Amino acid sequence: MHFGRVNTPALNLALQGGGAHGAFTWGVLDALLEDGRLRLDGISGTSAGAMNAVVLAHGLLDGGFDGARAALEAYWTAVAASMPSEMTVVSADGTSVSLAPMVKLMLQWAHYFSPEQINPFDLNPLRDIVSAQIDFERLRARCPVKLFIAATHANSGKLKIFREHEMSVDMVLASACLPTVHRAIEIDGEPYWDGGYAANPAIFPLFFDCAAHDILLVMLAPLKHRETPAKAADIHNRVLEIAFNATFLREMRMFAHFKERVGGSWFTLGRYERRLTRANFHVIEAQDILAELKADTKLAANLQFFAHLKALGRDRAQAWLRSHHAHLGKRSTVNLAELFY
Repeated sequence: MHFGRVNTPALNLALQGGGAHGAFTWGVLDALLEDGRLRLDGISGTSAGAMNAVVLAHGLLDGGFDGARAALEAYWTAVAASMPSEMTVVSADGTSVSLAPMVKLMLQWAHYFSPEQINPFDLNPLRDIVSAQIDFERLRARCPVKLFIAATHANSGKLKIFREHEMSVDMVLASACLPTVHRAIEIDGEPYWDGGYAANPAIFPLFFDCAAHDILLVMLAPLKHRETPAKAADIHNRVLEIAFNATFLREMRMFAHFKERVGGSWFTLGRYERRLTRANFHVIEAQDILAELKADTKLAANLQFFAHLKALGRDRAQAWLRSHHAHLGKRSTVNLAELFY
């Protein structure tokens, strides 16, 4: 199953979570869809990446690539509108953002109080937004791409992958459920937290369950910081970031390790070894900019900030297309060993 123009390269997408920083991914997707020279096979997403993935898939149903672009625009605009403007302070050019003092205080309280105490009515604006914009019954019946939405089982830590044929609003929200802010999302009697704890995002479904050989990683989490945190709050944020990315880094290192060591005659290789030799990996990221943003900006629901990140994502995607579109289906455009070892 591929959605897009015939005789164009088929591509799988792996979309990381990162809260408001997911607007960078919105920009990447917008540029890829506008360009149009690709076919989408599978999309793996976690947290904000899951939101982007499901909104994109539903938009494809309504109007192809143009419909997906419009759906993503509507989603991020609605997210910005759901929060009071005074909660976030943004510079005139959108490059600098900070949260209001009261919001920062509430985040500090989250270290000492449970979601039941801080948010007794379990209010979640995303539920209303996603429910209003996504016809899940229609998506389950006619989803044009394969979806792999990651959540973490709260009582075991095991990864749960939700698929397009079973997709529901609870499954999408489970993928983005921060346990310090929201109660666990129960699905079939089982509690789930943010998928980032178990996969950010999961790559193996794109390898095992999709026909496309090319996987594009849209990365929000920096692979390396310039400074070691010293303040307690900064240390806490770094520990959380490491926890969110540990499984992803381990999985990508495994792919790098296997790709380096698979060899021999094509005819003597097994099915998955042959697929591994044909697997091509690509990366679009903005570590030089996203790494400089404070951790609390991931909660900055502000349209001006979103627009800034979207523009950055579009620029990075357009540069990637100019440099690497011709390589799709032929070779990787990133050295996994150099990136993840």
